[in-house]
Amino acid sequence: MIFWIASYPKSGNTWLRALLSSYFYTEDGIFNQDLLKNIAQFPEKRHFSDFNYNPKIVTDTSRFWIKAQDKINLNNKLNFLKTHNILGSINNNKFTNTKNTVGAIYIVRDPRNVLTSLQNHYELTKDEGLKFMLSEKKYIYDYHTKDDFSDFQFISSWEKNYKSWINQKIFPVKLIRYEDLSLKTLDIFKEIIKFIQKTNQDKQDINTLKAQNCVSSTNFEKMRNIEKNNGFLESVLSKNDTKKIPFFYLGPKNNWKNTFHKNYQKKLNLVFENNLKELNYLL
Repeated sequence: MIFWIASYPKSGNTWLRALLSSYFYTEDGIFNQDLLKNIAQFPEKRHFSDFNYNPKIVTDTSRFWIKAQDKINLNNKLNFLKTHNILGSINNNKFTNTKNTVGAIYIVRDPRNVLTSLQNHYELTKDEGLKFMLSEKKYIYDYHTKDDFSDFQFISSWEKNYKSWINQKIFPVKLIRYEDLSLKTLDIFKEIIKFIQKTNQDKQDINTLKAQNCVSSTNFEKMRNIEKNNGFLESVLSKNDTKKIPFFYLGPKNNWKNTFHKNYQKKLNLVFENNLKELNYLL
């Protein structure tokens, strides 16, 4: 069965995957970046190699979302998968179903800080980034591959994305705020492990020492040093293909109040007011 690690882009998904892969795929809980391969992205081009689709049609792989998951689950294991996709349908093609999915963690982040990270990652102005976040038709793909939408993910708007996952009753989903994970990393991480084990009917006790090692070996500074010294396998090329954009940008130091002018802060508070209240973020 699949257990999803879901989020809108630039919300802490990679950090959470680093924590989880260190816990579930090592003996000692010590992170190395190759472990991230154990929690790969869905959908990706490789998932559709056995299916006849048109890579030039943006949404065509959606016809095979379920069949690709059927194939993944043939191993009869708990399969962790990362996604930025909304939990919904395109052209009556469901993203997943109860046959394939056992549960999910959804990590959400203050949208005002998501904006600053999006600006860096996608090389956008603040207005372009905000338009990106508000577009209900937004999708992402590997824009360096010409005329090939095989890695297409339909993310919709920031609001639609998180609500699609937390306002459904198909399977259990635990909502985690990036800020809480950052502030109380070990405690929140233990909650996540317990949720995964309960959802998967795994009655093992948590290995606290291992969890502590996961936390200490994946803190932001260590992750940034890994990227600085060895590169990072998930960093992307700049639009002009001349350099890689640093994946680990500001992390916990990302503060929208230090980035945007007062008038723009007011604008963001107004745009996201209802969401900020719902998620208990201060205006």
